[in-house]
Amino acid sequence: MIIAIDGPAASGKGTLGKRLAHHYGYRHLDTGVIYRAVAYALMQSGHDLRDEEAAVAAALELDPEKFGNPALKTQKAGEGASIVSAIPRVREALVNFQRQFAADPPGAVLDGRDIGTVICPHADVKIFVVADPKVRARRRTMEAKARGEDADEAAVLADIIQRDERDKNRPIAPLKPAADAYLLDNSQLDIEGGVRAAIDIIEAVRAGRSRG
Repeated sequence: MIIAIDGPAASGKGTLGKRLAHHYGYRHLDTGVIYRAVAYALMQSGHDLRDEEAAVAAALELDPEKFGNPALKTQKAGEGASIVSAIPRVREALVNFQRQFAADPPGAVLDGRDIGTVICPHADVKIFVVADPKVRARRRTMEAKARGEDADEAAVLADIIQRDERDKNRPIAPLKPAADAYLLDNSQLDIEGGVRAAIDIIEAVRAGRSRG
């Protein structure tokens, strides 16, 4: 089974994906980390984030063993990821990596921005997670402070709004729910509530298919 979870920045899709993978015993891929890793590699090598050739080279040389690097969780890496992910050739270079991950048994949970629309359009379950931008900014600020980073909530909100616009309006794989995706608004839900809501969606889909 393939579970696709999409949504904007700081919507809670990464935490949700991780919890669902644990619940079902599936592997989990936070595809945002892939783009953060590309951006981080460019920053470390001194390349401009919009340098297409350097970005494609970094995408083709990714080392999954480094996806746990704490530096990939920073706001700077996230901002960089939004820039490099808008480069069509970078997205193309990473499509096969993601599809191969999804295809391996027994199942996988992938979260990102174009999983249900581009990477895994035939996913068994598609969930599109949304939350009010102010709620997302508050959560992201708290996460940053928990890591010991300075974070200004107003600045984080401005960045989130800017990233939303960039992600929705990019020419390749814009952020939008798949036609058959289930909408999950977690603005008023805590982590446990969001997980329960997602499991309810997945189980309803599985029950419907077993009856069919």
